[in-house]
Amino acid sequence: MEFNEIEYGKAICEFIVKMEKITEVDHPDICNAMRRVCQLLRIAGVELIFYNTFADEKKQNGNYVTLYSDNSSPEDITIAFRKKEVTGGGNVAEYLFYIKNGECSWSEEELEKINVLQKLIFVFNGRSRLMKIADFFTFHDAELGIYNITYYMKTLTMEIARKRIGKYGACFFNLKGFAGVNHMIGRQNATKAMKNYIKGLESLLSDGEVVCRVGGDNFTLLFNKEKIELVKDYFNGKNIAYSDDGNKCVCISASAGFYMIPDDCPDASVIMDCISAAKNICKASHTAQFVFYSDEIMENIKKEKKLLQQMREALEKEEFQVYYQPKVSLNDYSMTGAEALCRWFCDGKLVPPIEFIPIMERSGMIEMLDLYMIEHVCMDIRKWLDEGKDVVRISINCSRCNLGNTELLDSILAIINKYNIPHEYIEIELTETTTESDFRELKKIVYGLQENGISTAIDDFGVGYSSLNLICDLPWNVIKIDKKFLESNRNERDQNYLMLKHIISLAQSFNIECIVEGVETEEHIKVLKENNCFMAQGFYFDKPLPKKVFEERLSK
Repeated sequence: MEFNEIEYGKAICEFIVKMEKITEVDHPDICNAMRRVCQLLRIAGVELIFYNTFADEKKQNGNYVTLYSDNSSPEDITIAFRKKEVTGGGNVAEYLFYIKNGECSWSEEELEKINVLQKLIFVFNGRSRLMKIADFFTFHDAELGIYNITYYMKTLTMEIARKRIGKYGACFFNLKGFAGVNHMIGRQNATKAMKNYIKGLESLLSDGEVVCRVGGDNFTLLFNKEKIELVKDYFNGKNIAYSDDGNKCVCISASAGFYMIPDDCPDASVIMDCISAAKNICKASHTAQFVFYSDEIMENIKKEKKLLQQMREALEKEEFQVYYQPKVSLNDYSMTGAEALCRWFCDGKLVPPIEFIPIMERSGMIEMLDLYMIEHVCMDIRKWLDEGKDVVRISINCSRCNLGNTELLDSILAIINKYNIPHEYIEIELTETTTESDFRELKKIVYGLQENGISTAIDDFGVGYSSLNLICDLPWNVIKIDKKFLESNRNERDQNYLMLKHIISLAQSFNIECIVEGVETEEHIKVLKENNCFMAQGFYFDKPLPKKVFEERLSK
């Protein structure tokens, strides 16, 4: 019987078109796609044996997939053509082509076409595997093997399109203090603990609900609204095993921003904006574990954006002014230094620092303000030196938010040297750190300033949660003790009094200058003198002074 080339041409084209739409190696539609070609080539069945490695092939440990069958029984068919292919990744694919018992052997022309068919199947199989790999990396987090933020956005979009989004709540959550967990049990064990924590959360979820990783220890969650208390309870803290035997555990908890999604939510990005806003407020509060999104939050965000724009313009217009609060020696009550403090006058009204500094820190604009303050202090010192005034050392705050900036030290030095300011007139105040990474960055900047003859001070010492290693490991010039330690009963059983006494003693043993801020009464001065601390700053002597008034103090 003569082979029908025209019908074969049509069949092979039909096969290619159908296979283009199939993305899985073992999809049942492959059989239908191959049926007409196989009938023309007298193929009774096609099987694929897939081995992950050559070792698996030797052991005959492979995965069998039936690509096509004409429903003949196994006893009625025989393998008449087999071909092995090796992928670039070291996988082995073996293709088996069956013919019915009693049929004439395939002609050379048929074998040639079967060989081409096998090559086409191999190409389509390879494409399917690549698509699966691409799909995995597109929608999964490689480290934890869970879905990522791309999948989260896709899921939200699908649920909105299906008009089912109103049954869900969404949240953006962060594992609390996970940097400490990393430090305590090591990164590898911490990653295991994180995986197990997320597995525990996934066990609470059902179809349609999903937890996705944003990055680091930040995640998003989509859950049915009736599970809100279940989710909150899980976030409150669970003992999570990280050893193979389950005997070693660590407690992991989370803080989260929630949004109870309404039925008419128009877009996935709106949901992300809402949970991100709630999470940022939660993080900034330092006390709240959970924050639920509300219209008031969005209104505050709009106000904050407007304020940020005003602050950018204020920096350009130099509306921020430097005020100076004197530092006083309790030996003779002379002024020995001053702290530069930022004041913003917007439309003639004073904006309290508490209203704009936190916003600047959250937005990253605080770095611009810090450098602005350093430059304006240097401009003032240059002016006073040129006028022949007796200049005192001026301390300037540098926000912890700037510690990750590798160019911070160079920027500070460039400004000081630009105005030819002797380095002994500048002191940089830095706050305590709460994480190991922050401490490393703090160490770099402190040593860098010290090497250039610039004094450094710990601001608000005793308020943070860092260890005494902070003063053991870094070469500070000054410790500024927080005013809360002044609120004591001046007896050996009062905790604040004991802390003040021992911090002063410790600082002096390290040859570090000690100053207490917030001095407001004669009683405060007595407490300091009793403990051999003779440097003070506070309203008892002076409030922060405008530049002109401070210049008068310098002249006197």
